[in-house]
Amino acid sequence: MKTYIKRLSLIIVVLIVSTSCELERLEAATEAAPGGGTLSEFTAYTIDATDPMGSNVNGRIVFWKTSLNQTLVQVSLYNTVPGLLHPALILEGAVGVDGATMITLDEVSGDSGELSESKFFVIGDTAFYDTIMTMDSHINIYLSETDSTIVASGGLGANSEPVETN
Repeated sequence: MKTYIKRLSLIIVVLIVSTSCELERLEAATEAAPGGGTLSEFTAYTIDATDPMGSNVNGRIVFWKTSLNQTLVQVSLYNTVPGLLHPALILEGAVGVDGATMITLDEVSGDSGELSESKFFVIGDTAFYDTIMTMDSHINIYLSETDSTIVASGGLGANSEPVETN
């Protein structure tokens, strides 16, 4: 009988502890923090196919200025090759010039046409956004990490007029 009472007491204690430890379900906080969550200042450039009769990869690169004076880079491409990651580099000089690499962006996913790591690539240099319009640079999109064929390219800054800006 003593064993029965001990087991019953143990079961009751376990039930009380397990039911009293329920977590309260909280609603998600969906509002943005003051000064955050809004991207309204941007500059966009066209990325053109280097072989329009071939893969015809094309799209846009958009530079967004954050409230922290960071620059977010968004790349959106059409006609990418599913299953491949397309390296994206910002290089010095005009399109067609083999300039030094200024920034190595995340690869563009061939499945989505967007950057593979995150929607935005973050440039922490607080002065970068304000220099975009005068930069002597361009962007190249390559076929893959193992094939350096340029499938799309576009002038940036001093080498091209933005297609849209505010």
